[in-house]
Amino acid sequence: MRGTIAGIGMTPLTRASGKTELELAVEAARLACADAGLDPRELDAVLSYHLNDSAPVVQVARALRIDRLGWHNDISGGGTQAASILGDAAMLIGAGLARHVLIYRALNGRSGKRMNTVSTGPQERFTIPYGMAGPIPMFAMAATRYLHDTGLTEEHLHAVVAQSRENAASNDRALRRGPLSLEDYLARPFVCSPLRTVDCCQETDGACALVVSAVLPGPRIRAVVRGGGPGCSTMDRSPDVTTIFSTYVAPMLWTASGMHPTDVDVALLYDAYSWLVPRQLEDFGLVPRPDLGAFLLARGHAGVNPHGGLLSEGYVHGLNNVAQAVREVRGGAGVALVTGFGGSYGSAALLTL
Repeated sequence: MRGTIAGIGMTPLTRASGKTELELAVEAARLACADAGLDPRELDAVLSYHLNDSAPVVQVARALRIDRLGWHNDISGGGTQAASILGDAAMLIGAGLARHVLIYRALNGRSGKRMNTVSTGPQERFTIPYGMAGPIPMFAMAATRYLHDTGLTEEHLHAVVAQSRENAASNDRALRRGPLSLEDYLARPFVCSPLRTVDCCQETDGACALVVSAVLPGPRIRAVVRGGGPGCSTMDRSPDVTTIFSTYVAPMLWTASGMHPTDVDVALLYDAYSWLVPRQLEDFGLVPRPDLGAFLLARGHAGVNPHGGLLSEGYVHGLNNVAQAVREVRGGAGVALVTGFGGSYGSAALLTL
């Protein structure tokens, strides 16, 4: 694919920003442009994804004083877009429609519209009659089955969360940096069994932005894929409710990139819920299912969400994980895997030197 990620920018992550989504988006965009050494007025395409909880791209472009705006798009969607929006930008560059593409996600996910209180996706037609309003009960049911099938326990879920905290300890951006013992973990209340409060990603105010360029230096977008099928998003018709997006997109990614799981140096996995980490490790071929338990309990896995992920750094709908992938490649990691989760639909990308 064409394009490099030449600039990244993030606002502070908070639980009460005191700013509008437009102000957050513009702040992150200016930081990304400065990181790329680019005047914002040189941007000729703007992309974003949201669920009617953000600032439209034309407003952001106007605030950045982009007089003549080329391709622009407000993409309806959530976590599934976190990786695949890189593909949209790369295709614009490959088609000769843009030289510098701004991507941003801005939300007041804690002080404004909160996603975990209610969901309006099509799956609710099936789930609401059974008392499952919103994403957590649905993915908790899938988690229960996954733990049963794999033999993983609450001790392994604790290991995922505790590892994310350890990784976030040196990350000044992270909202959760303190250690979490097994005793403390078990004392946390359930949101919906088997998921406790700390098994769920944070609700955060903030913004993240990227500049994808045809000509500037930066980590290269090697491959991006998007897809899905029956699974935990379609429980009424799925043969396996534990099936998430990675089951479908992992083979697509390796085929599209010509690479292999052993090539990956760092994995930025969309950790909306703790059980998604072992599921993705398995699906992408990074850890075989029989070895998952020992791998998680061994801890010390700085190569998986080294910044703390959505569980510990904060939640900018996964785009902050993409920003971390850029930091990792800049820092010497040869290949970074980054994913976007939306139940049994999602995306994945590989960034390389």
